[in-house]
Amino acid sequence: MKLTIPTLLTLLRILSLPVMVLAFYWENRWSNWVTTGVFVAGALTDWLDGWVARRFNMYSAFGAFLDPVADKLAVTVALFLVVQGHPTAWMALLSAVIVGREITISALREWMAQLGAHGLVKVAGLGKIKTIVQMVAISCLLFSEPFLGLPIFRIGEWLLAAAAALTLWSGADYVRAAWPAMSRH
Repeated sequence: MKLTIPTLLTLLRILSLPVMVLAFYWENRWSNWVTTGVFVAGALTDWLDGWVARRFNMYSAFGAFLDPVADKLAVTVALFLVVQGHPTAWMALLSAVIVGREITISALREWMAQLGAHGLVKVAGLGKIKTIVQMVAISCLLFSEPFLGLPIFRIGEWLLAAAAALTLWSGADYVRAAWPAMSRH
């Protein structure tokens, strides 16, 4: 197996997750900065590995498998940390919606691939918007403190609620697109 630059960036993103967790629990006034920085760097690396793969035609089957796994791991670990830091029913519910949708759509994609209809559940524009809103929300929630007079945590809460709504909407779109093939089997 040949490791491409995009795949190496994806592996780096996965390897940064324990650093993010350790930074979150680090008892230091810079903890939220480091935690958020690691998460944001991972999000930017996600964009970068896709750009490099498209720009330089550096696709690989392993990279195509690993990239969404890295994305889901990063979001799930970050949401666990957010709920740990702010253990409210609201935060747990929003996080459960997002993680639950990711698991459901992953299972749907796998099942559709087995049926030979994988093309029906491709990432759509709405999914990309959801991802951007979700990444900004999680970044705000990990940072958690006011910055330049802005209530960063509140902004993150509202954005996470928007991301959860977009998550449900895009998840329903995936199921709607896959429904004809699902109902035949």
